[in-house]
Amino acid sequence: MFAPKGPSLRELAVQAMSSTEHGYDLLAPKFDLTPFRTPDRMLDAVEETLARYEDGFGAGLDVCCGTGAAIPVLRRLCRERVTGADFSAGMLAEAERAHGARDTASGTGRPAVDFVRADARALPAELRSSYDLAVSFGAFGHFLPAERPALFGSVYGALRPGGVFAFPVPAPLPMASPYYWATAGFDAVMRVRNAVWRPRFVMYYRTFPFGGVREDLRRAGFAVETLPLEHFGHRPDGTPRWRLLLARRP
Repeated sequence: MFAPKGPSLRELAVQAMSSTEHGYDLLAPKFDLTPFRTPDRMLDAVEETLARYEDGFGAGLDVCCGTGAAIPVLRRLCRERVTGADFSAGMLAEAERAHGARDTASGTGRPAVDFVRADARALPAELRSSYDLAVSFGAFGHFLPAERPALFGSVYGALRPGGVFAFPVPAPLPMASPYYWATAGFDAVMRVRNAVWRPRFVMYYRTFPFGGVREDLRRAGFAVETLPLEHFGHRPDGTPRWRLLLARRP
């Protein structure tokens, strides 16, 4: 499950008993050696689908960028600057080390990258109406359902008119799937942990259902559509296993 130089069980336990922010600060140096990093296959699928959907974007924002796995995707899709935003100083430090100034000098033909430490539920005022594309990968389990309106409203404010907020969403797991019960069990353990231990570590797998997410996006002002991520095939009923959700600011 983990690379040989990845975090030890003790390190993961210390992270899990920390706050969400501090836990990611601790995990940051080894995060890319864990299965929590977004797979390149998913990044490639989203990039290819967005490239077919629209002929390039201006500026791009990676919401909850972590160590910056999606930064190269944005730099290929966007003509102007690319920004990574995250609330973990440790994760941002790793992102800057991998994708910062050494790779963004003028003359490379790709947009420069900057990073900002920020809570995605309240992005800084200087980012308002600045981006044509916002993406996010693997971060939504850190937001409780009651926090989605603030999250979506914050991203809406960062987009220019016509801008798109894009992220992949999986098909619901069938109850017969072992992954259904694994995620349900994980969430139950996390609820108990957060009920009896402070600070909380917010990470759930089943708090971001498509129906509720779509409705909250619409209430934030977005027009919502989805595209199939054909790279991952279809379920027996013919529906795609993964879709790319596109929320456009009118």
